[in-house]
Amino acid sequence: MKNVLFVISGPSGVGKGTLVSILLEEDDHLALSVSCTTRQPRRGEENGREYWFLSEEEFLRRIREGDFLEYDRHFSNYYGTPKSFVLQQLKEKSVVLEIDVVGALKVAEAFRGSGVPVVLIMITPPNFEELERRLAERASEDEAELKERLERVRYELTQQEKYDYVLVNDDLAGTKARLKEIIAREEARE
Repeated sequence: MKNVLFVISGPSGVGKGTLVSILLEEDDHLALSVSCTTRQPRRGEENGREYWFLSEEEFLRRIREGDFLEYDRHFSNYYGTPKSFVLQQLKEKSVVLEIDVVGALKVAEAFRGSGVPVVLIMITPPNFEELERRLAERASEDEAELKERLERVRYELTQQEKYDYVLVNDDLAGTKARLKEIIAREEARE
């Protein structure tokens, strides 16, 4: 069995965070890559668990130092994947990286030709209307932010053909089972 970087992405509200949490609870051979952000923590989030919450000054310094595999600015905040953490964890375990579509494609490009196996997995909603309902019920954004997020969702869904796997999350248990099958197959691949 080899260690693989599994990059899981998809629109906000699609359930990828729930799926990743379940995977990590059930498989001790997986490590979670914790991304950095300049956004404020949401209620219940802890520094180092959901994200490393950095000041914009600290984030920009780390960009200059080349400390990110990828980074992006959207919704007025920076988000990035710390390179050193991912590479260190890959020495011992497969790594799950939960990031947006733009970041996922940048990570795949960063590792192209490096010998590090990278598998892109997109989680999608059953339909756009269901996702819109989920995001509205979450109530973590004002109306303008929700509109901006929905525009981004439309773009993200157009990038499906660039992924190795696309899973529709219409049933959590079924989607989890398919995701576990993909992980086992890719870790066993020669």
